[in-house]
Amino acid sequence: MKVKIAYIEEPPFGWTESDQTATGADVDLADTVLRAIGVTQIEHHLTTFSELLSGVEADRWDMNVPLFVTPERANQVAFSLPVWATGDGFLVRAGNPKTLKSYALLAERRDARLGIIAGQVQHESARASGVSEDQIVIFEQQADAIKAVRSGAIDAYASTALGNRVLADRIGDSMLEAVEHVPEKNGKPHSPSGAFSFNKSSGDLLNAVNRQLRLYLGSPDHRARMANFGLTHKEIDPVVVR
Repeated sequence: MKVKIAYIEEPPFGWTESDQTATGADVDLADTVLRAIGVTQIEHHLTTFSELLSGVEADRWDMNVPLFVTPERANQVAFSLPVWATGDGFLVRAGNPKTLKSYALLAERRDARLGIIAGQVQHESARASGVSEDQIVIFEQQADAIKAVRSGAIDAYASTALGNRVLADRIGDSMLEAVEHVPEKNGKPHSPSGAFSFNKSSGDLLNAVNRQLRLYLGSPDHRARMANFGLTHKEIDPVVVR
């Protein structure tokens, strides 16, 4: 049994090593679950975020690494059980010179520019909090957004708080720092869930993956593997089914 899974360059969730092998928290989880259900061949396909949904929908591959679950996306693809939960954050220049700690605060700074990867949920979250389109710069690749933060072309790059935290640590660049969003006024911290996605006709594969996820998520082996990539109980506990 062979399964082709698409991933993107977005540490700590997925990236390509120097020897061209795929790794990362999401890739590791996918491989572990797929092997447990009897998959003997796993092919990793590098793509861009904007191609994930259309690619699996068109059967160019069998499943995607996890992405945030939304009603709009659920109209296109079938989602597995959630495998992690995390809120948003910014990657900014060291010292956070414009004090950008939430989308709403960034919206108040009309001179602030925000980088977002095409198709990601952070675009809608930013707009919902008042960030205008002329403050938003769209990128296809995370690496390009990081370069733009470094150069000052943008003031912040929006992604998951977890991803930015691990990314800043991994880069080890004194020019950059990760900022976890503070709750909006009268708001509570919100940690949406991410899940694998499949073509809607892939019921057998989806059901097998879900059965294994129910057994595996939150287990000692799962927690230890995810810890290698910076995921903690904060991201895992909200999705554990017991």
